[in-house]
Amino acid sequence: MTMKLMDKRGSGVLLHLSSLPSPGGIGTMGQAARDFVDFLARAGQCCWQLLPICPTGFGDSPYQSPSSFAGNPYFIDPEQLVEQGLLEAREWEDACEETDPERVDYGKLYDRRYDLLRIAAQRFLEKSPEDFGQFCAANAYWLENHALFMTLKNYHGDAPWHSWKYPLKERQSEALADFSREHAQTVAMEKAVQYLFFQQWGRLKEYANKKGISVIGDMPIYVALDSVEVWAHRELFQLDEEGIPREVAGCPPDGFAANGQLWGNPLFDWEFMAGDGYQWWIKRVDHLCRLYDAVRIDHFRGLDSYYCIPYGSADARVGRWRQGPGLELLRALGERPLLAEDLGFLTPSVRQLLQESGYPGMKVIQFGFDSRDGESDHLPHNYPERCVAYLGTHDNDTMAGWLNSAGEDAAYATEYLRLGSGRPHWDALCALWSGVTRLTVVQGQDLLGLGSESRMNTPGTLGQNWCWRAKQNAFTQNLAQEIRRKMELYGRIS
Repeated sequence: MTMKLMDKRGSGVLLHLSSLPSPGGIGTMGQAARDFVDFLARAGQCCWQLLPICPTGFGDSPYQSPSSFAGNPYFIDPEQLVEQGLLEAREWEDACEETDPERVDYGKLYDRRYDLLRIAAQRFLEKSPEDFGQFCAANAYWLENHALFMTLKNYHGDAPWHSWKYPLKERQSEALADFSREHAQTVAMEKAVQYLFFQQWGRLKEYANKKGISVIGDMPIYVALDSVEVWAHRELFQLDEEGIPREVAGCPPDGFAANGQLWGNPLFDWEFMAGDGYQWWIKRVDHLCRLYDAVRIDHFRGLDSYYCIPYGSADARVGRWRQGPGLELLRALGERPLLAEDLGFLTPSVRQLLQESGYPGMKVIQFGFDSRDGESDHLPHNYPERCVAYLGTHDNDTMAGWLNSAGEDAAYATEYLRLGSGRPHWDALCALWSGVTRLTVVQGQDLLGLGSESRMNTPGTLGQNWCWRAKQNAFTQNLAQEIRRKMELYGRIS
């Protein structure tokens, strides 16, 4: 499949589902998502880019998920469950209280939303539709282990799998069979929750596509240590005999973080994966390509060489680079609608891998004005036509926030981008949209002109990330018309 999004000039918006102004404390796949699709269509956009829609894990991060295949139950729209007769309106209203409509409170969601979904799942199982069995069979390669893993985590008080009772930790067949029999109803409920998620996701994606909006998803390169993948397939990872990594993933010090980024993910055993033709990767990418119209490979440079940090290190300053699978993996994946997040320190071999892959890479305007780097690939006059250009990604500050804090670099950007209208964030958007790249993607926060308070993620920090939500009715008809006019001016709409 070719990258159809790169066939002509277009533009899109990066906004995660969690940031939508749905009732109940977090964005869902309900009416607010359809309203946002309608906004994108009115604004002349061609795509909606999301962060990973898998369950969140450590630090509430979608990049530390307990499953690479499952959907995040928080995104299931309870109002649709009411319409299906799986919840009563009173039950949903009782769980709907929220303290701050502009921030996600993950603690409250954990306390309230799962109880609500269990009620819906139990009623669903009492009279499940015929296609539920078909869904379970078609997704058995990941769903069986996922449902059992989540049931086991709940049974162990949400403790990580490597601290579970020995026979369950080690997946001894007799112990797993006994546990599955004793908790069969809970395992079935976990499967029902996933059915409800993907049912709603399919409807939302179909709605977006009918409106002319393609959906771009995100694939984290790594999986979390406390995940079903590591528990069920330890042979795929570089672990000791107790299932603990000897080294973990991250990246060295850079412009994002002076001490580097210590992600803590286990590293893949690339030699083992090569032995079976990268079957796990093929299944993973195929799964995501069914969910999205295109998929961004996060940390693409890690496929060329990857940074290894000794397990237990305080930060990422001490580490080493090791060789990744490179072109061999990409050839095994074949032709897929993939984008490469080729940010960070790029060696000649990484650049060569990107060129050989044929995947469009990324350019980020904020990176172009780092006064320490001199001439940068991220300055717009150096952009190739076939790439995806951003003001910033979810790991960056908003444009308004960056201009207020970047000092000398912001002054350079102000002169270069001619930010003189009194609306510097808007001038920067116009500079991006008027450029040569086929596809541009901007954060929803930048369309709204918001500051650092709306930043989605600050790499290397915990506690305040992944929480921002848009205000109700923030994406107005007038804003859509203003954006559409710019799309017409800069040839980004047919």
